[in-house]
Amino acid sequence: MLTIASDIDVLARFGRALNDPIRCRVLLALRRAPAYPADLADALGVSRTRLSNHLSCLRDCGLVVAVPDGRRTRYELADERLGHALDHLLASVVAVASDRTCADAETRDCCP
Repeated sequence: MLTIASDIDVLARFGRALNDPIRCRVLLALRRAPAYPADLADALGVSRTRLSNHLSCLRDCGLVVAVPDGRRTRYELADERLGHALDHLLASVVAVASDRTCADAETRDCCP
Protein backbone atom coordinates (compact mmCIF):
# COMPACT_ATOMS: atom_id res chain seq x y z
CA MET A 1 0.00 0.00 0.00
CA LEU A 2 1.43 3.36 -1.06
CA THR A 3 1.20 6.12 1.51
CA ILE A 4 1.89 9.78 1.00
CA ALA A 5 4.55 11.12 3.33
CA SER A 6 3.61 14.11 5.42
CA ASP A 7 5.36 17.42 4.80
CA ILE A 8 7.22 16.95 8.08
CA ASP A 9 8.44 13.47 7.07
CA VAL A 10 9.65 14.78 3.72
CA LEU A 11 11.53 17.68 5.28
CA ALA A 12 13.02 15.40 7.96
CA ARG A 13 14.35 13.02 5.29
CA PHE A 14 15.81 15.91 3.31
CA GLY A 15 17.35 17.38 6.47
CA ARG A 16 18.81 14.02 7.44
CA ALA A 17 20.44 13.74 4.03
CA LEU A 18 21.87 17.27 4.28
CA ASN A 19 23.14 16.66 7.82
CA ASP A 20 26.47 15.34 6.56
CA PRO A 21 29.03 17.22 4.43
CA ILE A 22 29.83 14.17 2.29
CA ARG A 23 26.17 13.58 1.49
CA CYS A 24 25.85 17.27 0.63
CA ARG A 25 28.81 16.97 -1.71
CA VAL A 26 27.30 13.86 -3.32
CA LEU A 27 23.98 15.63 -3.89
CA LEU A 28 25.73 18.67 -5.35
CA ALA A 29 27.79 16.46 -7.66
CA LEU A 30 24.71 14.54 -8.82
CA ARG A 31 22.92 17.84 -9.34
CA ARG A 32 25.41 18.48 -12.15
CA ALA A 33 25.28 15.00 -13.70
CA PRO A 34 24.72 11.31 -12.92
CA ALA A 35 27.87 9.48 -11.81
CA TYR A 36 29.34 6.10 -11.01
CA PRO A 37 30.36 5.39 -7.40
CA ALA A 38 34.07 4.93 -8.17
CA ASP A 39 34.15 8.26 -10.00
CA LEU A 40 32.27 10.00 -7.18
CA ALA A 41 34.60 8.54 -4.55
CA ASP A 42 37.65 9.77 -6.48
CA ALA A 43 36.15 13.21 -7.10
CA LEU A 44 35.17 13.65 -3.45
CA GLY A 45 38.36 12.15 -2.04
CA VAL A 46 36.62 9.50 0.07
CA SER A 47 36.92 5.72 0.17
CA ARG A 48 34.51 3.67 -1.90
CA THR A 49 33.23 1.99 1.25
CA ARG A 50 32.48 5.30 2.92
CA LEU A 51 30.81 6.61 -0.23
CA SER A 52 28.74 3.43 -0.49
CA ASN A 53 27.37 4.04 3.02
CA HIS A 54 26.40 7.60 2.11
CA LEU A 55 24.80 6.52 -1.18
CA SER A 56 22.81 3.93 0.76
CA CYS A 57 21.57 6.64 3.14
CA LEU A 58 20.60 8.90 0.22
CA ARG A 59 18.76 6.00 -1.44
CA ASP A 60 16.95 5.21 1.81
CA CYS A 61 15.96 8.87 2.08
CA GLY A 62 14.55 8.64 -1.46
CA LEU A 63 16.82 11.33 -2.88
CA VAL A 64 18.99 9.28 -5.24
CA VAL A 65 18.39 6.21 -7.35
CA ALA A 66 20.74 3.49 -8.58
CA VAL A 67 20.38 2.87 -12.31
CA PRO A 68 21.85 -0.35 -13.74
CA ASP A 69 24.15 0.42 -16.67
CA GLY A 70 25.58 -2.80 -18.04
CA ARG A 71 27.91 -4.22 -15.40
CA ARG A 72 28.01 -0.92 -13.52
CA THR A 73 25.53 1.08 -11.49
CA ARG A 74 25.08 4.79 -12.09
CA TYR A 75 23.62 7.11 -9.46
CA GLU A 76 21.43 10.11 -10.12
CA LEU A 77 18.99 12.34 -8.30
CA ALA A 78 15.65 10.60 -7.88
CA ASP A 79 13.88 13.60 -9.40
CA GLU A 80 15.32 16.51 -11.37
CA ARG A 81 13.35 18.88 -9.14
CA LEU A 82 15.75 17.98 -6.30
CA GLY A 83 18.51 19.75 -8.22
CA HIS A 84 16.35 22.84 -8.51
CA ALA A 85 15.44 22.59 -4.83
CA LEU A 86 19.15 22.47 -3.92
CA ASP A 87 19.78 25.53 -6.10
CA HIS A 88 16.93 27.43 -4.40
CA LEU A 89 18.00 26.29 -0.94
CA LEU A 90 21.59 27.44 -1.53
CA ALA A 91 20.44 30.80 -2.85
CA SER A 92 17.96 31.28 -0.01
CA VAL A 93 20.38 30.46 2.79
CA VAL A 94 23.06 32.72 1.34
CA ALA A 95 20.56 35.55 0.85
CA VAL A 96 19.12 35.23 4.34
CA ALA A 97 22.18 34.55 6.49
CA SER A 98 25.45 34.72 4.61
CA ASP A 99 27.31 35.81 7.75
CA ARG A 100 25.99 33.00 10.00
CA THR A 101 27.33 29.57 10.90
CA CYS A 102 25.23 26.76 12.28
CA ALA A 103 25.90 26.41 16.01
CA ASP A 104 25.33 22.64 15.84
CA ALA A 105 27.72 22.01 12.95
CA GLU A 106 29.86 19.71 15.09
CA THR A 107 27.02 17.56 16.46
CA ARG A 108 25.81 15.71 13.39
CA ASP A 109 23.75 12.56 13.50
CA CYS A 110 24.47 9.93 10.88
CA CYS A 111 22.00 7.81 9.05
CA PRO A 112 21.46 4.42 10.62
